[in-house]
Amino acid sequence: MKAAVQSVKGTRDFYPEEMAVRNFLYATARKVSESFGYQEWDAPFLETIELYAAKSGEELVDKQSFVFSDRGGDLITLRPELTPSLARLVTQRQKQLVYPLRWWSWGPFWRYERPQKGRTREFFQWNIDLIGVDTPEADAEIVAIAASFLRAAGLSPDQVSILVNNRELMENELTALGIPAEFRNDVFRLIDRRDKMPPAEWEAYGAEVGLTPEWLAGLKAILADNRLWRKADGMQKFFAYLDALGLGTYVRYAPQIVRGLDYYTGTVFEAWDRAGEFRAILGGGRYDNLVADVGGEPLPATGFAMGDLVISLVLKKFGCLPPDLSASPAKVLVTIFDENSVAAAFKLAAALRQAGVNAAIYPEATRLARQFKYGDRMGMRFAVVLGPDEQAQGAAALKDLRTGEQQLLPQDELVEMLRSHLGEASAA
Repeated sequence: MKAAVQSVKGTRDFYPEEMAVRNFLYATARKVSESFGYQEWDAPFLETIELYAAKSGEELVDKQSFVFSDRGGDLITLRPELTPSLARLVTQRQKQLVYPLRWWSWGPFWRYERPQKGRTREFFQWNIDLIGVDTPEADAEIVAIAASFLRAAGLSPDQVSILVNNRELMENELTALGIPAEFRNDVFRLIDRRDKMPPAEWEAYGAEVGLTPEWLAGLKAILADNRLWRKADGMQKFFAYLDALGLGTYVRYAPQIVRGLDYYTGTVFEAWDRAGEFRAILGGGRYDNLVADVGGEPLPATGFAMGDLVISLVLKKFGCLPPDLSASPAKVLVTIFDENSVAAAFKLAAALRQAGVNAAIYPEATRLARQFKYGDRMGMRFAVVLGPDEQAQGAAALKDLRTGEQQLLPQDELVEMLRSHLGEASAA
């Protein structure tokens, strides 16, 4: 036999059940985004590599991006993230837009990384940003949106946490230790790897980037201080606002959170499952310099991104995914009684759809038992039978596939009966 063609490494096939999970995440992200007044937008899947070289960091540009030369010789990349595209769009119409901007997006992204648990080369991501305001209130709103999503998806503060820090606060602490400014980016990368490396390797890496034993000891003391946030007035306001929003139980201070990308300037945060079984669920923070770095005027901004893969694994672990995600969107199956009933069945199915009832029709005349079994396996609630006797009476038989009960109804009452039952099912 000829070998089957395999999918590209690091990509995923979305069978209906996987597609249903993706759509559930998108629908939840949309609902939460819109509840805070955010507008949906998008950008091209292809961008010039120059856009990311402006601020995203060498690792993303040189190692993680899918880069190719187009026919004109320009270097193009499949977008590895969205924030630089956002900065570009804002720059293009900076004088015309109404601030603060509240924008969100959902779409595919690509990074050339080693596929592993919770990470693929192609993934879908929710991005949400608040642009034009540099206040603790703005930072609190963005983190509140993240917490609201986790709550809307069914996750509790006992299961997940949003860990928050502030890079300005950390800058001040590093200055107090006497660590020169030229070491800062290396120190932030070191902090970002604190929980990703064994202690001995982490300390060796610190020495490698140039930290003295005294600096390293001081840095370890900073990272052990979970009350450090009280030194920053902005952080005190930030946590107070989250408490006012009723979401403070999802959020806690964590000095080891600094985020790896170079463009973050203030508050930064990541969401994790409390057991630490998975990678970060989402992450983001304040990036006040990015618009200027791509050619615009300085403009404060804050936001976060959440990939679809890790959150899917977390929701599955805690049993938070709706149980009927793989079911057919049609809850009614119109059966074919025999060859002479095909046209009547198609006509009835069309009438149901026109009335707003999703209805599938079995595409051949076969045993009713087989059709009922199909409808039940697809998660449909009802089957409609339209045989010669029913047609002669202007009626239809409605069978409940869960209970097996069947009743004869005039066709003009069928729609209201289905609407009533399916509406109750949706509410339940």
